[in-house]
Amino acid sequence: MGKFSKKIVALVVGLNAVFTAAVFYAFLRVGHEPTTLITAWFAWTTGELWMLAGIRKAKLKHQNGGEDGGV
Repeated sequence: MGKFSKKIVALVVGLNAVFTAAVFYAFLRVGHEPTTLITAWFAWTTGELWMLAGIRKAKLKHQNGGEDGGV
């Protein structure tokens, strides 16, 4: 899962960079920012990363026999 999650994180970071560049371009062309779209996009990508972190944490907890290491 380590390689897969690293690819997902890299993909999300790359998509966020492309999205940000596209929003800057659109703002320069139109003069107005799509606030709702920006909020929805970053909420979605943040949620995806939180879910991935939760899966990773559960897997590590399971591997440690249900102990979370005091965290």
